[in-house]
Amino acid sequence: METSAESAAEAQGSGGARADSPVAAGEPTVVVTTGTTASPAAEAVDADAVATAAVATASAEAVTADEETVAAAESVPVTRPVAIAPASLSPSRASDFMQCPLLYRFRVIDRLPEKPSEAATRGTLVHAVLERLFDAPAAERTAPRAKSLIPGQWDRLRENRPEVVELFEDDPEGERLARWLGEAEQLVERWFTLEDPTRLEPAERELWVEAELESGLTLRGIIDRVDVAPTGEVRIVDYKTGKAPRPEYAEGALFQMKFYALVVWRLKNVIPRRLQLVYLGSGDVLTYDPVLADLERVERKLLALWEAIRQATETGDWRPRPTKLCGWCDHQAHCPEFGGTPPPYPLPVRAVGSGDLTQGRMGPD
Repeated sequence: METSAESAAEAQGSGGARADSPVAAGEPTVVVTTGTTASPAAEAVDADAVATAAVATASAEAVTADEETVAAAESVPVTRPVAIAPASLSPSRASDFMQCPLLYRFRVIDRLPEKPSEAATRGTLVHAVLERLFDAPAAERTAPRAKSLIPGQWDRLRENRPEVVELFEDDPEGERLARWLGEAEQLVERWFTLEDPTRLEPAERELWVEAELESGLTLRGIIDRVDVAPTGEVRIVDYKTGKAPRPEYAEGALFQMKFYALVVWRLKNVIPRRLQLVYLGSGDVLTYDPVLADLERVERKLLALWEAIRQATETGDWRPRPTKLCGWCDHQAHCPEFGGTPPPYPLPVRAVGSGDLTQGRMGPD
């Protein structure tokens, strides 16, 4: 699926290398190809997991379509449903808990509504365009055709998610909407400088994956694209409409991809040959070739994380973890760090060190 010459250029960090080069065997490597106060539960998660979450959620522009789909199912209902204890884990929700346990509670247990953002909605639109482009024959997968899909996909998005219409309610002349759609066009066009869709035939697009570990923990998520080489090697690809992280944060950025690799390994007993993040905002490609030890390490991390979530669920102890990311949060009105009060805790709780469950609430009476 990729050429050896382009693979060599990518390994050298060449700015002109495309991301559709062959997957070569070797030890785990990370390559960036450049184009144009925590709760006791949170402390159960190791330090690199916390750093992972900070990078994964550092910018609203980094929200991907699969994260939005999962978030919509978990946290943005039209009416408040009956609260139930968490039963599964996705990459975005894992990052939520590592970033701030109280944020996880608001999204998963309380399911507080969140306003759509221009950046996240643009990401959803671009993902839809790139997915639909592969419906066309290979020779017709051109930049003009991809950009022509944007108006129709925007109409479809407004139909399926009416709440996004409010983003431009104060734009009667349509100037801001036109500028926003133009930015989406630029992201789509930049993709063609990073990958060549005429040479790609994805095995899967927007693939829902779910696997139950031996511990009983269910992992799930949506993979943007799965490529399978004639030799059977698997590449997992994820599109990001934000900018690539600095090299020192590359490990954190790969958390989501290693999560998906773990799920694929548990489902198919196949270790993906390559994990690839395509950053349309900056024109970068981040790749990583995982080995078994990587996936085992991620599984241990997720099991520790799930145990921390279980303890917080049972005790109702969901403390905020203030960081600079708080400025992006929709729930400041309910957060004690901003003088707010969380809603009454909707699940039974037990006192720490007690086996008895009682109904309680978090925050002052």
